[in-house]
Amino acid sequence: MIWLVVSLVIILLIVCIILQMKIKHSREQEAEGKQLLEDYQKRVNEMEKLLKDYRSLEQNFDNVGQGYEEALMAFDKMEEEKQKVLKVKEAIEKQSNEVMAAKQKLEETMLKKKNMIEQYAEAIKQKLDYTHPNAGNIALTANQILNVIDIEMEQPLRCEDNVMAQDIAAMAIQESGIQSYQKAEFKCQMVEEAQATMVFTNSKHAVRALVALLDNAMKFTAQGEILLLINVAGSNLEFCVEDTGTGVLSDYAEKIFEPYVKLNDFFEGNGIGLTVARSIARRLGGDIRLDTDYRGGSRFVFSLPI
Repeated sequence: MIWLVVSLVIILLIVCIILQMKIKHSREQEAEGKQLLEDYQKRVNEMEKLLKDYRSLEQNFDNVGQGYEEALMAFDKMEEEKQKVLKVKEAIEKQSNEVMAAKQKLEETMLKKKNMIEQYAEAIKQKLDYTHPNAGNIALTANQILNVIDIEMEQPLRCEDNVMAQDIAAMAIQESGIQSYQKAEFKCQMVEEAQATMVFTNSKHAVRALVALLDNAMKFTAQGEILLLINVAGSNLEFCVEDTGTGVLSDYAEKIFEPYVKLNDFFEGNGIGLTVARSIARRLGGDIRLDTDYRGGSRFVFSLPI
């Protein structure tokens, strides 16, 4: 009887142990299943994220592709516009070259005409008999023709003459005809230092500039006197033309040298004499200015480097 009880107890213990082992194993399986489920869910979440990222990348790729196509179309359009601009540029350059060639040809033609007119005008002045009463007027007309064609010239004049100051004055007096001017007395004075002064210049142009100043003095001096004073100031030879005429206000000291400017329309002339005279003086390395301190008329100073 005891043996039976012991056997039953042992059997019950064994059964309990087996049950505990099964429960433990079941719990372990349950925990393992739970872990597997969590891992699976984690993998699912990762796959969903990857899928989402993939779709985002795919969308970005589509956007990039669309942007690339738009950029490519824009580039093609820019290239097309560039070709149009290049064609326009080529056309403009061609026209510019044609204009430059035409301009150069015109300038060459004008220069040839200018040289011919200068030769004819100088020939007229050389053939004049200055003892004739109208010789001065003819010479002045020749100089006025030269002034018209010379008004826009800017290039330096070639100095090729060694000439005495008194010779420039004598030729200018002769060509201007001022000694025959009856409305005002004309005088010419030369300081002692200037009597032996020689300048290296272009004599015919220097004479033209001085003629323009003497002619201007005659136009605006109805009485009194006109004086040509030849002086040496520093390194310059000066031809000073003084008159007792209407004078010029200091406010117009530069204005009168502008082309076609006339302060009084009642006097003859086209308003270019002083313009060309100053242009010649400066192209010879000198200058012409109005002495604004002079009173009682006008005083123009024509300077040439010695």
